[in-house]
Amino acid sequence: MSAGELAAEVTPAARLKRSALAVDLGLLAAVVSAAAFGSSGPFAKSLLVTGWAPPTIVTLRIGIAALVLLGPALWSLRGRWAVLRAERGMILAYGLVSVAGCQVAYFNAVARMPVGVALLLEYLGIILVVLWVWARTRRRPAPTVALGGALAVAGLVLVLDVAGSATVDVVGVVWGLGAAVGLAAFFVIASRAHSDLPAVALAGFGMLVGTVALVVLQLVGALPTAWASADVTIRGVHLPWYAAILELALVAAAAAYLLGTIGARALGSTVASFVGLTEVLFAVLLAWLLLGELPGPIQLVGGALILAGVVAVRVGELRGSGFRDT
Repeated sequence: MSAGELAAEVTPAARLKRSALAVDLGLLAAVVSAAAFGSSGPFAKSLLVTGWAPPTIVTLRIGIAALVLLGPALWSLRGRWAVLRAERGMILAYGLVSVAGCQVAYFNAVARMPVGVALLLEYLGIILVVLWVWARTRRRPAPTVALGGALAVAGLVLVLDVAGSATVDVVGVVWGLGAAVGLAAFFVIASRAHSDLPAVALAGFGMLVGTVALVVLQLVGALPTAWASADVTIRGVHLPWYAAILELALVAAAAAYLLGTIGARALGSTVASFVGLTEVLFAVLLAWLLLGELPGPIQLVGGALILAGVVAVRVGELRGSGFRDT
């Protein structure tokens, strides 16, 4: 057998192996991103109780993250400004809808209803992703995908444990659904942006756009501004306020958005959005570790259902029974 014939036989297998590795790394990136996003709760709460306004926290969180990613974003482009111009629509949508819009809508929902209810409404975004892919491809979700969605949503309800505390506020519900649109947009935009635009460039410039939008909204008085210099308390340990801000910016924003974008590109918006549901599970676990809020048995069952839903969707993708959206 000639070298050319041998290469022809090996290349498809090697290509398949590389593809599988890329998916596995994408899955790892998505899970770590969910954990990073989940870490924001305890640190944001520690700032809120000292007098910080949510929009101020969000602006600093996204602004610092944008500055951190700006250098790597510029380096990744290496002067290919044509790529940036060609993808300006995606970048603007990412920054305005997925970053600024999503967070503003979520905090407005939180102001009118329990946090658990607002978070549940936001994560209805995964259903919007499935509906979006269905509308775009004209192919109905496979039974495995539908089953995974049902399990994940049921698990989310149990994890949040909102059955006895939910209150109905029409305006709050509208804001919560707005946050769901922002969340769905994150997974769709991140997975559909052209491959010539590096993930770090999309995340970095997108957060820069989101920061500018949030600053403008606060300057015109559309969002409140308040901050405090008092120390924050995490698990009984007193930390300077900027330690919490840096965690929110570097871990819960820069790393979370970058890894989430990488994961969405590797997995597609459908699977990435379901994996993103584990953020709620991580948030509960971190609240237990950092705030001493021990999850109850119902929440643990809900976490298991979320993981089962993610696995069901992933199995459907691997078997080719679910629609592909990349």
